[in-house]
Amino acid sequence: MTTPIPHTGRRTTGGLFLPFLLTAAFLALACLGPDPAHAADPAGPAGAYQAASPHLYRHIKGVNPRVAVWLVAQLHLWFAAFVLAVPAFVLVMEAAGVLRKDERYDRLAFEFIRLSTTAYTLTAAFGAVLAAVLFAFYPGLIKYMSRIFSPTFAPYLLLFVVENACLYAYRFGWKTMRQGRAKLVHMGIGGLLNLTGIAIMVIANAWTTFMMSPGGVYQSGLFSGRLWEAINNPLWNPLNLHRFMANIAFGGSIVAAYAAYRFLGAGSDGERAHYDWMGYTANFIAVAALLPLPFAGYWLTAEIYAYSQQMGITLMGGIFGWLFIIQAVLIGALFLSANYYLWCGMERSDGGKRYTPYIKYIAFVIALCFLVWFTPHTPQMRPSEVRAIGGQYHPVLGPLGLMPAKNIAVNIMILFTFLSFLLHRRSNLEATVRWAAFGKAAQAAIFSAAVLNITFLGVYYGYFTNTVYKVASSVPQVVTTILAIAACTAIDAVLFRGAKRTGPVRWGKMPARSQYALVLLAVSFTWLMGLMGFVRSAIRQHWHVYGVVRDTSAHAFTPSITYATRVVSIGTVVFMALMVFIFYLNGRKRDEGLL
Repeated sequence: MTTPIPHTGRRTTGGLFLPFLLTAAFLALACLGPDPAHAADPAGPAGAYQAASPHLYRHIKGVNPRVAVWLVAQLHLWFAAFVLAVPAFVLVMEAAGVLRKDERYDRLAFEFIRLSTTAYTLTAAFGAVLAAVLFAFYPGLIKYMSRIFSPTFAPYLLLFVVENACLYAYRFGWKTMRQGRAKLVHMGIGGLLNLTGIAIMVIANAWTTFMMSPGGVYQSGLFSGRLWEAINNPLWNPLNLHRFMANIAFGGSIVAAYAAYRFLGAGSDGERAHYDWMGYTANFIAVAALLPLPFAGYWLTAEIYAYSQQMGITLMGGIFGWLFIIQAVLIGALFLSANYYLWCGMERSDGGKRYTPYIKYIAFVIALCFLVWFTPHTPQMRPSEVRAIGGQYHPVLGPLGLMPAKNIAVNIMILFTFLSFLLHRRSNLEATVRWAAFGKAAQAAIFSAAVLNITFLGVYYGYFTNTVYKVASSVPQVVTTILAIAACTAIDAVLFRGAKRTGPVRWGKMPARSQYALVLLAVSFTWLMGLMGFVRSAIRQHWHVYGVVRDTSAHAFTPSITYATRVVSIGTVVFMALMVFIFYLNGRKRDEGLL
């Protein structure tokens, strides 16, 4: 008798073996081709499909199929994330240009979407290559996945066609639909473009999360016929939110790198001013999406633990624990580069000098939190070093390696990054309302109370109570951070309404080093996405579909951390090189007067 796979935790609505598993055309072919598994049918007796079979895999001499598939899939995901993210903030900027009657927003939005259109070609190309290598190396797995998700292929293909049509209509109709009702129609096309892109992402996420937390199947691999259970698996919604927010932050960072590229090569003050403003806008988008991103990641991680404690322990406390130290370094680089750019931006106006003395204190706090964030709980030590400190945990640094300390650090880092943004925003403004002093004092009180509350919750519930309260304390910490940011933003908006300007904003008067910070932001985001893509894939260990379809290939092993980081780094270098080529092509188009 076959029974449904038991869940080891609470059932919630919601991994990544193959991001954006296949293009719809190739998936449809999988349903029509011969079954490479032969007797290893998932409808057979329990465990039949898990049996090793030479028909499930194909090999090409000298090629590691796992690395080849992962690299192509990750390159496809990087480009797909960029193509999905850019239209979202392009539509917002286009609407802002209409409401403010400011042509600058329209021009900026057009340059963003033109960059996205160029990248769209590579997105489709890598998608086709991904489908080819999947069919070449893993025909049995593709056949199995196709049996379950074939009803989603036609909607996916239709959405892909609609997205393609909307993207090119949106881009090439920009100049002809600039006034009156035509502009509203153009924005409607942009809205449809965003909806189709999100729908494509959501369908693809169902395929990838099913491999991590399968629903609607039995231990034998037999599909129950309940497609919605397979789609609405426990990790689907958490990954939808996390990936959408990450895409926005990633897309903003890549556009900021493009602006830095054009700024450094600008031949006139006017061009430098334009690309300085573009870099500022893109950096704001990236930082705005970055601030809540750790919370979405925490939700995804919590759902992984809820679905399978073994998978969760492998993720954070097993062999992959040290990859999270590397992740912490990259996240620290993101926050430091974003803050450094904001601090440099204060040089655009004379009023920014008022806040220069505060920068060193903000930098000190962020650097301190950064050090806590990447402190390991169990450092790599020789036997002599273990004897010297009296155990495997350092008596002073050991407590900083626990999650309570890291939760305190990341929340305070987010708050102080927000503080940098507030100071940057008001660097050229002077409040004229009568209650200005009271308003600033209220903001300082809210900010200080938030830091104290976050620290108290982390220390008391993290180190002096049992594990249940330790985990639960992270929720009020997150709420404290969000409420503090919301309250200070609301006060600031009223406080500086109708504010007096201390002088002109000199766009383009930025040091070259500020642009390198934008490039670092893009590289760090790219590397971080690749690293976390590897982690989500590898925590399934020797399973294609966790607990259902075993990976019996010769490459079903967990690579070393050194090997994994090398592969991720190679992918990052290839992606950034292709993006620089796209930057170059878009630069030539502008020089030829096509904008």
